[in-house]
Amino acid sequence: MTAVLPAIRDFEAAARARLDPAHYDYFACGAGDEVTVKANEAAFARLALLPRVLRGAGSPRIGVTLLGSRAAMPVLVAPTAFHRLADPEGEKATARAAAAAETVMIVSMAATVAVEDVAAAAPGATLWFQLYVQPDMAFTEAIVRRAEAAGCAALVVTVDSPARGRRDQDVRNGFDDLPEGMRCENLRDDDRGTVRPIVMSPVISWEHVDLLRRMTRLPIVLKGVTHPADARLALDHGVSALYVSNHGGRQLDGVPASVDLLPEIVAAVGGAVPVLMDGGIRRGTDVVKAMALGASAVAVGRPVIWGLAAGGECGVARVLGLLRDEVEHALTLCGLASTHDLEPGLVRRC
Repeated sequence: MTAVLPAIRDFEAAARARLDPAHYDYFACGAGDEVTVKANEAAFARLALLPRVLRGAGSPRIGVTLLGSRAAMPVLVAPTAFHRLADPEGEKATARAAAAAETVMIVSMAATVAVEDVAAAAPGATLWFQLYVQPDMAFTEAIVRRAEAAGCAALVVTVDSPARGRRDQDVRNGFDDLPEGMRCENLRDDDRGTVRPIVMSPVISWEHVDLLRRMTRLPIVLKGVTHPADARLALDHGVSALYVSNHGGRQLDGVPASVDLLPEIVAAVGGAVPVLMDGGIRRGTDVVKAMALGASAVAVGRPVIWGLAAGGECGVARVLGLLRDEVEHALTLCGLASTHDLEPGLVRRC
């Protein structure tokens, strides 16, 4: 990566030029007519910031601590699949960049590098592990044990996927499997020596969350919560954090934008647990808006992939660095000393 890329949009353009078109479409596309994909970004454009002045706030502090994990900025790496489609080093490169940025990487269950190898490639990285609960709970437990052994500090359980989203672009491109030599390495079954498919099952229920809580001492984050009633139920089942997400618009099309859902979820939990979110974040100002509306931190998925495709580890590091700089700049212009000073009155809906 030699060209100066000053914004996330530039990284997306560079990634599109470098990636196989079918692979670009896999990362970029959403379900159905992509109404939700578009809504995620458009919703941030409808939110305006109301800066305070003459505050004498100095340089802002943007570090956060989540579930015992310290991050130097309130931007985490969201779980995304198949990083080796973007760069030969795949999730190893992403983890090294996350470690350098001193933030959390959530390793996808559908990673093309095994979680143990991701951890070994980036000894300083803080890793969480994203899990789709499998109907075979013995296999689920085996995956959880691998995440624990690799040093993952939290379990991020995706709960919005009782079935796989229907993405028209993948169908048009005939993209239904990884290229030869790539596999979802966290799905490798030691007993059989094969890689199992990820089963997205409608039988997964709150009972499975309870089973996971008994299975592991890791904090459990529920990813994909969009309804306030489910947020309140999650508290009853002892989860440690909620993660507002519509899966980047890749599951059910027509779900509202994540940032529009955020305030209701924050209100439903009443500060009992941290609330994270992803979806449509492309600027540091988006991060600030989300945190003003109650997010404890945000996660970014596609921008990390664009950085990885455009420049490998250095590209991811640059994307994370851009977001960090933009968050600091936005807070300074808002007259705030810390992300802890953000509150809903600093945001107005246009």
